[in-house]
Amino acid sequence: MGHRKKHAPHRGSLGYRRKRARRHTARWRTWPNSPEPRLLGYAGYKAGMTHISMVNTDKSSPFYKQEQFIPVTIIETPPIIVFAFRVYINDSITKTRRVLTQIWGKNTSKDLSRRIKLPKEDQDQDQKIADVRKIIAEVKEIRVLVHTLPKEAGLSQKSPDILEIKVGGSIPEALDYALKQLGKQINLDAVYKPTDLVDVTSTTKGKGFAGPVKRHGIKILPRKTRKGRRVVGCIGPWHPARVMWTVPRAGQLGYFARTEHNKMILKIGDDGDEVTPVNGFKRYGKVGRHCLLRGSLPGSVKRLVRLRDPIRSKPTDIEDIQITYISTSAKN
Repeated sequence: MGHRKKHAPHRGSLGYRRKRARRHTARWRTWPNSPEPRLLGYAGYKAGMTHISMVNTDKSSPFYKQEQFIPVTIIETPPIIVFAFRVYINDSITKTRRVLTQIWGKNTSKDLSRRIKLPKEDQDQDQKIADVRKIIAEVKEIRVLVHTLPKEAGLSQKSPDILEIKVGGSIPEALDYALKQLGKQINLDAVYKPTDLVDVTSTTKGKGFAGPVKRHGIKILPRKTRKGRRVVGCIGPWHPARVMWTVPRAGQLGYFARTEHNKMILKIGDDGDEVTPVNGFKRYGKVGRHCLLRGSLPGSVKRLVRLRDPIRSKPTDIEDIQITYISTSAKN
């Protein structure tokens, strides 16, 4: 492509399984470790994007101590409620982790019954906890079950989203932490602070059935081509006598679970007027409790966004965040 003035590599990987996600609440399959007994993740709802002006405090950057305009994504982060937790051990036969027991809290929210069937009040809760403490050496993980509060986020959604989040620290500390937080609300500032890096997972914006030009970025054929121009010239050789998975074909585009690593939290606040445009965010409205993440995120407006401690550690040498301006002049 030496005659071209732009770099245009192959667009769209064929290595991904291009199938619609099963649910809009993407899940984590891997969790990092943490020495502190705390939640290793959180969740919020995507409101929109804007830009800010901030002083670059990264000592490794060539723009150190210079003022820059940065694109940011606003995520509304209402409190989450811990309604149960699970104890995981290693199965002696399959050598995989399985749930040993699940302990529920009391006075669960009525909105939770919109999503799952609530069990009756557990009379043997103290006995279950005592049994777990007896075999605490065999326990491998403690994970809490939390649900969101979409009503406090200003959404019309009534049924909450249910998430499973790992608890950091040693196993005895994690167990005590889960018991202490059972039935309580947890805010974002109790889990993360500005300058923290997080991994973000969400389900991308769905675009339906699309052809190979839009889906994979292949070249449009010349106008005298038979049997179509927005297709590949040949779908494969005679042998093997089948269409291989490496051939760009039409199919589902979007609504895939995707993860972006090492996104920096720039601001955590309670006053939504600081970041909300005059007429509110388009297709969302006004924002309450929120956080600002650097850059763009996958997913559409109002979609659930999951935050997690970074699985790929990235050293940073950043001082305090110095935001000088937040744009609220979004065009609706």
